[in-house]
Amino acid sequence: MWAERSSEGNDVRMRTRAEGDRPGSGLPLGKTVAGRLADTMFALSTPSRVLILGCLLDGPRSVGDLAEMLGMEQSAVSHQLRVLREHRLVRVERDGRRRVYGLYDEHVAVLLRAGLDHVSRPGPQSASERAGSAP
Repeated sequence: MWAERSSEGNDVRMRTRAEGDRPGSGLPLGKTVAGRLADTMFALSTPSRVLILGCLLDGPRSVGDLAEMLGMEQSAVSHQLRVLREHRLVRVERDGRRRVYGLYDEHVAVLLRAGLDHVSRPGPQSASERAGSAP
């Protein structure tokens, strides 16, 4: 089963392979969209950025709050937040003199939860897990 968009791009209908379509034809990815998705996945390729996003699942936080929660230097947190902002994964707002960071939108929370669900499923170990479990 996969989603199909109308020509207007706003109507989504679920289709199954039983309807006679070949596998993979339901979600065409152009080079631009594939590049944007790969770029977003790159932003998630660093554990410290994923940890920051995990902290923001519970609500907006300041750089100082994040640094304390994660045991990181504020400058390192600020650098990672800049990357996350550039990839539209976090947003920043002013609260008086403080800058408070939060998830860009609910799609980011859905993406994180889907990723967590994926890696939590039993299955073969990843290369990093095998490297960490070597005797």
